[in-house]
Amino acid sequence: MDGDRKSRREDSPRQRLQGELRELRQLRELRAREGTQRGSRPERGRPEPSGPVRARLDQPRTARPGLISLPAYDPEAFGKLSERIARFLGTGRFIVWMTVVIIAWVVWNTVGPVSWRFDDYPFIFLTLMLSLQASYAAPLILLAQNRQDDRDRVNMEQDRARSDRNIADTEYLTREVAALRHGLGEVATRDFVRSELQALLKELDERRDHADTL
Repeated sequence: MDGDRKSRREDSPRQRLQGELRELRQLRELRAREGTQRGSRPERGRPEPSGPVRARLDQPRTARPGLISLPAYDPEAFGKLSERIARFLGTGRFIVWMTVVIIAWVVWNTVGPVSWRFDDYPFIFLTLMLSLQASYAAPLILLAQNRQDDRDRVNMEQDRARSDRNIADTEYLTREVAALRHGLGEVATRDFVRSELQALLKELDERRDHADTL
């Protein structure tokens, strides 16, 4: 009987703790259910907003869709293509081919049959094509120059950083060499030790001679 009473007394606080934990869990579940119900159903006391909903300040603003959606393109690929065209425009091959095309154009529309001519004198269509070619070539060359300027700027920054590192390394090495020279100045060299030994030998010889004379 006494053992049963002791076990009941020991189990009573455990049972109380378990009961309290169960009650807390039930309260949490009830609160979660009430929150979901409130989120799904609008409250009766609060009127629904009739105007446009304002964006939150803690969220990034999304881009508004425009009336005209421009086609997307890869700027890197377009830049490489513009550089290729600009490099071709700056070669002698392009000048030769353009000269050949202009001469053939003029000869065809001057000497050829009248029914085959498509651009009579003063060659307005040829002038239009050359002006279009110039108008497209100028921005392509400028774009290629801008890309080259960006690459040159990056290379200059890298060279500057590399030169700064080289200067720092040379300064460190000069300091180390100066410290070694300063340390070696206090170390006995081979010539100094040899001269000291010779001086000691002379002194010993003089003492021996002096002892012999006595």
